[in-house]
Amino acid sequence: MAFDPLHTVLVERLGCRYPIIQTAMGWIATPPLVAASCEAGAFGFLGAAVMTPPEVAASIADVKRRTAKPFGVNFHMFQPGAAEIVETIIASRDQVRAVSFGRGPDKKMISRFRDAGILCIPTVGAVKHAQKMVELGVDVVTVQGGEGGGHTGSVPTTVLLPQVLDAVKVPVVAAGGFSDGRGLAAALAYGAVGIAMGTRFLLTKESPVPDVTKAFYLKAGTDNILVSTKVDGLPQRMVRSPLMDRIERSGALGMWLRAFESGLAMKKRTGASWLEMLRAARSMTSHGDMTLAQAMMAASAPMLIQKAVVEGKPEEGLMATGLVGGRIGDLPSVATLVDGIVEEAHARIAALTGAPARTTSAAQ
Repeated sequence: MAFDPLHTVLVERLGCRYPIIQTAMGWIATPPLVAASCEAGAFGFLGAAVMTPPEVAASIADVKRRTAKPFGVNFHMFQPGAAEIVETIIASRDQVRAVSFGRGPDKKMISRFRDAGILCIPTVGAVKHAQKMVELGVDVVTVQGGEGGGHTGSVPTTVLLPQVLDAVKVPVVAAGGFSDGRGLAAALAYGAVGIAMGTRFLLTKESPVPDVTKAFYLKAGTDNILVSTKVDGLPQRMVRSPLMDRIERSGALGMWLRAFESGLAMKKRTGASWLEMLRAARSMTSHGDMTLAQAMMAASAPMLIQKAVVEGKPEEGLMATGLVGGRIGDLPSVATLVDGIVEEAHARIAALTGAPARTTSAAQ
């Protein structure tokens, strides 16, 4: 068999066809999108961090009905019902190949996943966090540069990626600013084993985001995408919207009022008590880089995102996005998107090496 530069260790370990990860966006990475991503040859992560334990179990079963391909689940150890969610994931190890998380499991829990044959692939935005995760025993690290959506750092992918590659000895996936085959070829040239994309998969036909909100995303150029610290005190990259503008003008009291209102909505949705939510917020502060006030607001922010991406009210909600969203102007099917990325990546690598170009059908 001819050498295929896209057949990386990531492909071998995840059991997918291409080194492309569909990230676990809350409210967006639902079973239809996850299954479509896996069927197209990428690796899809289910966004379970905004789900209750029964919803996680039902969603995992739904993905299994839609595809026989392996897939991943994203969760947070500080979300209500996390212990039950972990048990559900491990019980589904026949098809759940990986878990992803930011602040998440400790060394003991990571060992449990590994013993079950489930890969741990955290997302980090700093070299020290990548090193810490490796010390805890994770299998792969996803590195998100400052171009990424939602919570993000200040170091761009082109600087952070090589820093992490030099600092750790596990496979590294590149995230933050990727949307096409040129980006995949570039990431592989750096030494990464693949790319992870969120915004690009959000803007596909299979994405559950309402059309009115997708149109809002498509109209946003790079000048309409900003990084704000007003949502929960930490930098977050969002599409500029009427609500985002109001948040930018608000003071500390306004931030707390939004947190309280969103907290009420989350409490109603999850059934968690105020004590459980406070405990979850306190667990988020145990990492030392977030105050209790920030944690309370971070825990409730998903309800503001839900307003836009689930209820279809973009002017009343928040829309996380990578900076790359400013140059995306179409809504392809997931299969068309993945095929195009693969074909373009092969063409770019062939142009650089002088090797014959491969077509997507030949790669299969």
